[in-house]
Amino acid sequence: MIVVDTNIIAYLYLPNPLRESAVALLRADRAWRAPLLWRSEFRNVLGGYLRRADLALEAALSIYEAAVDLMRPGESAPPTGTVLGCVVASALTAYDCEFVSLAQSLCCRLITADRQILSAFPQQAVELRTYLNA
Repeated sequence: MIVVDTNIIAYLYLPNPLRESAVALLRADRAWRAPLLWRSEFRNVLGGYLRRADLALEAALSIYEAAVDLMRPGESAPPTGTVLGCVVASALTAYDCEFVSLAQSLCCRLITADRQILSAFPQQAVELRTYLNA
């Protein structure tokens, strides 16, 4: 079981250089977890693709539904106290701290490509390619 941030989910479904790594991660561990916040963040990512005309609306909706189907079993709300403790202990947003605190509460790793998270919580967060190469 691993916690994945929204970028990892986006890498899995959208054209980008890390897509193959995200696919390999899913093959290695299918028990992906994320806070419910991932849905809003993912909609924001899809919105960027729509604004740049990199995706049609129907494609974006289809991608969103596929991602929800994958992630629904692993969605949860991290404990508020843990999220706010993470905020106090770092310069991260509460949004980022939701992912960190969920990983902490589940006693598992957070897989991310976010340098700020990796720097602030090296004991919890692991970079995608590093995790795959371990």
